[in-house]
Amino acid sequence: MYYNRKKTIIKNIIFIFVILAVAIIATYNIYYHFISATDIGYSSESLEIIFHEKDGAKIALTKATPVSDSVGLSSTTYTFTVKNNLTEPVDYQIKLVDDYETMINDLCTDQSIPKDILRVSIKEGNNKNEIYTISELENETLKTDTIKALGEKDYTVRVWLSNTSAMSINNDFHYHGLIQIVEDGEKLATR
Repeated sequence: MYYNRKKTIIKNIIFIFVILAVAIIATYNIYYHFISATDIGYSSESLEIIFHEKDGAKIALTKATPVSDSVGLSSTTYTFTVKNNLTEPVDYQIKLVDDYETMINDLCTDQSIPKDILRVSIKEGNNKNEIYTISELENETLKTDTIKALGEKDYTVRVWLSNTSAMSINNDFHYHGLIQIVEDGEKLATR
């Protein structure tokens, strides 16, 4: 039997390239399927908002366990990106409002956690967390900001139950909120 080393090397190289091509194509398809399944988009006249969780702008705090601020800063994150599609700066506000639709659907309107014991943090990019008690927010506004022309900003929001209150909360209490981006104080970004 005659052994052709050159032919064997060429076959092995082709076989390795086929395996690599299948792996690359599969990875690409899985990655973009996952990204498209989690990115939920909203827009206004000039802003595009992309939420990176499957629930989009909806916040749900269903386990009422009081924690300190340091522990709260490691709680569930709600991340989103704000993009400016114009060639001029745009002013906007990030608001945290009650999600009445979910409260009615879950039949928990009378089981809402009081806002004076709910804490919220917002973080822009790599900046420090800004922490508030929800009842302190003026007009439900977490942050007022300006985005430069064709700019993009990433935000992270967290909500938790403060352990500094003497009030006793049972586990049936919930908080349902929505993150809203309002352009120029009046145009709400919608789906």
